[in-house]
Amino acid sequence: MKGHRISLLSLFAICAALAWPTHAQDTASQLLAAVNALKQQQAQIADNQAKLDQQIADVGETIRVARLFMSRAGGKHKPPPKPK
Repeated sequence: MKGHRISLLSLFAICAALAWPTHAQDTASQLLAAVNALKQQQAQIADNQAKLDQQIADVGETIRVARLFMSRAGGKHKPPPKPK
């Protein structure tokens, strides 16, 4: 009976040892997939930020030109407040 338990325990340990590397590889591949997805998201965020910065710069330039034409036309023009 004691030998039966030891052999059963040994068989269970061998099966667990054989199954563990497969699980570790699955975990590693899932981690790698998650890291790649995060890299893609980070690149997309950086691209979107660059687009937003360009749009803000375009709006700022349009406002500057509008103020320039307004002052040349003799309209009331207040210079932009100085940054603190």
